[in-house]
Amino acid sequence: MNPLRKVLTQGSSGGVFFLFGDDEHRKEEAVKALVDAHLDQETRDFNLDVVQASQVSVEDLARILATPPMMAERRVVVVKGAEAFAGAARSRDLILGLVENSTPDLALILSARIPERSKAKFYQTLIKRAQSIEFAMIPQDDVPGWLMEEAATRFGATMEPDAARALGQAIGPDLGILSQELEKLTSVAGGEQRITLEHVRAAGTVLPKQDRWKWFDIVGARRFREAVTGLPVLLNQGETGVGLTVGLSTHLLRIGLAVESGPQAVEAVLPPHQRWLSRQIEAQARGWNADAIRSAVLGLLRVDHLLKASALSDEHHLEEWLLTLMSREDIAA
Repeated sequence: MNPLRKVLTQGSSGGVFFLFGDDEHRKEEAVKALVDAHLDQETRDFNLDVVQASQVSVEDLARILATPPMMAERRVVVVKGAEAFAGAARSRDLILGLVENSTPDLALILSARIPERSKAKFYQTLIKRAQSIEFAMIPQDDVPGWLMEEAATRFGATMEPDAARALGQAIGPDLGILSQELEKLTSVAGGEQRITLEHVRAAGTVLPKQDRWKWFDIVGARRFREAVTGLPVLLNQGETGVGLTVGLSTHLLRIGLAVESGPQAVEAVLPPHQRWLSRQIEAQARGWNADAIRSAVLGLLRVDHLLKASALSDEHHLEEWLLTLMSREDIAA
């Protein structure tokens, strides 16, 4: 379930909410949704407190949490950066006490980013006992689909796949920045209801010379000479041989599934934000058969082994794989 949707299904039940993870954008959206669910606009100013955990004393925090609601059923207290409580015994005990004995007239919303590899009992207790929801960064491959969905739901616009891919490749998976860039693009597009690659360029976004997703499509379309030309560009942009090999393997296996079972089978296994890819995969699958896919994937398995064991460059091994596919095509022709 989408984390924000899960928040909304919680309703206005009060209690302690623990929102954690690295995706600050969706956590902020969730905080706003929970505040809106618990407070009326008329009494909001009287019954909402927002504090930073690192800046509030335990005495002030206790006073804020003990304040009764005014002219409303509930009060809401939002604590940002709640990870600061993990090392503050008195504040930590105050919060955990509320988790065990929550009151119906209070909604306590804790927003935190758990440090990597932390095993602090504070976090584990909150995850188990509070109404906890994780907001992990979305995978990079989900970014174009998220952008297209956001453009449609938030701005009523259609974002073309090439535009979404280019922006996602340039910015990465930070949804807060992507959301700001998307808002800027709607202004650049003016009254048009379609956001194109030209709009992304016109907005001043610095685009990579070679889009990794488009490069996978080039291989999928069997344009191997073009893929050989684009390979060093990708590697110079910071891509790794292992990363490209993993991405290519996933792409070719999806094409293989389309060859064997049709596009509906591909759509069924694609993550929600990647289902738009099924048409492109279907078109690329027409150029392959099961034996060609099997051979190409086995070749990538060999590349993966060599990348980890050989002293030769990443470019050498991937280029050799592409040239092998090219030579087989020439022989078949």
